[in-house]
Amino acid sequence: MSTMMFCCECNNILYPKEEKDRRLLLFACRNCDHQEVSESKCVYRNEVQHSAGEQTQVLQDVTSDPTLPRTKSVRCAACGHGEAVFFQATARGEEGMTLFFVCGNLSCAHRWRE
Repeated sequence: MSTMMFCCECNNILYPKEEKDRRLLLFACRNCDHQEVSESKCVYRNEVQHSAGEQTQVLQDVTSDPTLPRTKSVRCAACGHGEAVFFQATARGEEGMTLFFVCGNLSCAHRWRE
């Protein structure tokens, strides 16, 4: 994995650029015409670590997402709050879609599914 690279001519950031004809990955300056051939084929790598028993990963701030639907027809078993955010997703190791709920109380954020 490479670190951020800078142009040796004008000190601006070098950005990844593909040269399809020669099948090369280059780093090119957007300010001048300087280009360098990349030493690696990897531009960015994101490693996600999950515990073995975890079936789904719910983001901490899912309750503040305005694009997700809310319901007042359920009650949180942990705090008794009467509103929850819900969404559908596939649970790891299971077939089909699962309906997930997250308590609308920001201090609780209890998760459950149906």
